[in-house]
Amino acid sequence: MIHENHLFTILDVVESTNNYAMGQVHAGLAAHGQAWFANDQWGGKGQRKKKWLSAMGENIIVSITLKPDKVFNQNKFLFSAFIAGVCHQFFSAFAGNETYIKWPNDIYFGDRKAGGILIENVFKGKQWKWAVVGIGMNINQIHFDEELKNATSLRCITKKNYDVIELAKLLQNIIIQKLENCKEEVLFEYLKYYNDHLFKKGKIVKLKRENILFETCIIEVNGFGQLITEDVMERVFEFGEVSWVV
Repeated sequence: MIHENHLFTILDVVESTNNYAMGQVHAGLAAHGQAWFANDQWGGKGQRKKKWLSAMGENIIVSITLKPDKVFNQNKFLFSAFIAGVCHQFFSAFAGNETYIKWPNDIYFGDRKAGGILIENVFKGKQWKWAVVGIGMNINQIHFDEELKNATSLRCITKKNYDVIELAKLLQNIIIQKLENCKEEVLFEYLKYYNDHLFKKGKIVKLKRENILFETCIIEVNGFGQLITEDVMERVFEFGEVSWVV
């Protein structure tokens, strides 16, 4: 069943909100700022083909179709940093200052995962036509699948219950508003914000590259989305090149 309100559509159950939104884009039925919220999805996608698991009706599962401003064309990672920064601001407004952005674009509270972002793009030639921004945020869920050993939610943090649909609408409106006000001169402020709230910044962490486990210190994420770390030497990692051992 579909409950539609111009730019905010509620789906009872869907395979993946990103797949649904992408289908609307390709059918010519999507609008800038339009959101599809699901009470449940059975094929939710995370980064690197991981599944996104969520309890029915308890969390934000939403995909928003956006036409990225041309100011992002020169550096597409800044769009990802912008979205991650807005999601961080949104979650931390309720959860507090232990909220972090884990490279490349997860939302963490302390050492626990509270949300994730998956951005899929549509190009026509070299022209960036659409970004489908999928956002999953744990809101009211308190019991998690065994696969999610380090998960948390807003309810776990604050001991309060929330209206997930109203929160999803609020997040949608904030993203649209901030995107409209995003000018070229402030783009790198979002990268600075991203790094100011970077998970484990300045701390020794364990990373895994292929079958090699090693320790290194998180320095920053540069404007190309590469993770910079330092141990006996400075290291630069592309997304997907290493995995976290948390």
